[in-house]
Order: sequence, then C-alpha cells, then structure tokens
Amino acid sequence: MKHITLIIAMLFSLTAFAQQTFDTEFTQTKVMKVSGKTTEKAGHLTFDGVNQLSMIYSMPEGDYFKVEGNIVKINMDGKKVELDSEKVKMVGLQRSTLLNCLSGNWEQAATDNNAELIVTEEKGLKNISIVAKGKVPKGGYKSVELTYRVSDNTLVKMVLEEAIGIINTYEIH
Repeated sequence: MKHITLIIAMLFSLTAFAQQTFDTEFTQTKVMKVSGKTTEKAGHLTFDGVNQLSMIYSMPEGDYFKVEGNIVKINMDGKKVELDSEKVKMVGLQRSTLLNCLSGNWEQAATDNNAELIVTEEKGLKNISIVAKGKVPKGGYKSVELTYRVSDNTLVKMVLEEAIGIINTYEIH
C-alpha cells in the first residue's frame, strides 16, 4: 500500500508542474563551446501553456523568437525568418521540444530527442534532466535541464545544449 501511495504522490508531483503558463522577464546567456564566445540577452517571455510562445528581446531591442501554432518566427541580429515547423523537420523538433518542456510534457521531449528523462528534487527545487542516450536527431538537443521552484511550481532556469555545441541558459525572473 505504501508503494502505491508513493507512486500516486510522485505522479501528482509531476503533473502539478505540467501545463505551466508564463508571462515574465528572462535573461539569456549563449555560449559557443568551440569559440568560447558568450552573448548576453534579455527580454520578456510569454507562453500560453500549449503552442503559443513569444520571446521579445529588450536587449538587443527588436530581436524576437515566436511560436504561433506551427509557424516559428525569428528575428535575431536583424535576420528575419519565418518557418513552417511541419515542413522543416529540424525546426519542428526544436519547436516541439521547447513547447513540451515548457508545458511539462518532458517524456515526449525525451522521446523526441532520443534521450533519458531524470527527475529529482533537492533543496526546494525540482530538476528535470533530458540527456541524449546516443546520436542526437538533427536539430535535437544533447541535453535539456529545467529547474522549478517547488514552493510555487515556477520555472526558474532552462538550459538547452544543442548537438553543435551551443548552450543557451535562460534565467526566468
């Protein structure tokens, strides 16, 4: 009976973090492992819990990353692009991984990226690790680390490591 109660408690704990919505400020640190170049950015993040994501940068002003259903719109460093994630598989994988991670569908994000899902809790934080088991699919992530504050189920940090050696760390304020 204790085993069943523990399983139910664990499932409740995981689903309590699912379907998060966000409307908050963020900072981003991008590290290029090969060159060692680091870039700092900041902005406002809005996520509807399903498939609408908007990251509007205030530093540098004018940059953005948006997911509007299947369409991904990007303006970085004055270079604008609009892509259909259903037609461009690499963008589709990145889009679905990001949305699945933010909405709490970590198992699907792990499956999509040929990765192992590890969930731990320590010192008031819930840590979600999605780590590739082998070859990373094209456009996939080598690892994704999500950190939630347990007291209010708030995402406070997200680290995305691309297979090509780019690490983006987002601090949520």
